[in-house]
Amino acid sequence: MTTTAQPQPHHRENDFAEQHHVYEPHLVGLPPLGQYLREAWRRRSFAQELARTKLRSQNFNTALGQLWLVLNPLLLACVYFILVDILRAGGRGEDFFAHLMAGIFAYYFVSGAVRNATKSVVGGGRLILNTAFPRVLLPLSAVIIAFKRFLPTVVIYVPVHLALGLPTGPELLWLFPLVGLLVVIATGLSMIVAALQVYFRDLKNFMPYLLRVWLYGSPVLYYASEMPEQYRFLLDINPLGQLLAAWSTVLDQGQAPTSQQLLVASAWAFGFLVVGFLYFVSRERDFAVRL
Repeated sequence: MTTTAQPQPHHRENDFAEQHHVYEPHLVGLPPLGQYLREAWRRRSFAQELARTKLRSQNFNTALGQLWLVLNPLLLACVYFILVDILRAGGRGEDFFAHLMAGIFAYYFVSGAVRNATKSVVGGGRLILNTAFPRVLLPLSAVIIAFKRFLPTVVIYVPVHLALGLPTGPELLWLFPLVGLLVVIATGLSMIVAALQVYFRDLKNFMPYLLRVWLYGSPVLYYASEMPEQYRFLLDINPLGQLLAAWSTVLDQGQAPTSQQLLVASAWAFGFLVVGFLYFVSRERDFAVRL
């Protein structure tokens, strides 16, 4: 009696093994998500180190570098305050400057992450071709950079908030989950634009204009309560509309965000996170031949 060798079960190769990596350029699809997330978490220090290196190249660790980091949005807030005050014939008080300042700092955190993430994959071409790692760490490093640039602006805002006598009660603790939502939406959007830039190279040219329009359409240069009733729906369809409205509610009024603000802001933030992650990792194998 003859016996035939039974075929051995095929074991999927670890795409991120340090010893060996095989690129399959035209294979598009989702990898095993559990394995992918574990590998991304295991290599999180890669994103942190990449962010630290880029910040160092921007002189982030120097006194002048951090001074300019704060002066840039602060001067922008002053310019917008003067322009808006002129349009309102001096009807804006000092409290509005604090609102404007806080709103610009929060908005620039998200927009800065998106702007840097746009070129994170395209700019990392050599790294992608020669190193095996979860590519999602590239846009994540852009979010880390934006967050580290955001923290010094918080230090600048605090004395302005106190000097103007704005609320300082326990409601300010709501800022922590709101900052968390800012991080989530920045992460989701960063993954989307990083992948899109690989296929649409003109995206980086349009991005400054898109971000400027987004700023004007968000409740930064005005209070959300000033939005006419017939246009209130714009706050819901703007991914940052209700989130920045909640930001203003906590800082300016010392009140907890409304349930609508939290619900809409959370839906946009986590919606972008899920869609951005799935889209990015599904296209990841195609990056090598597109760069």
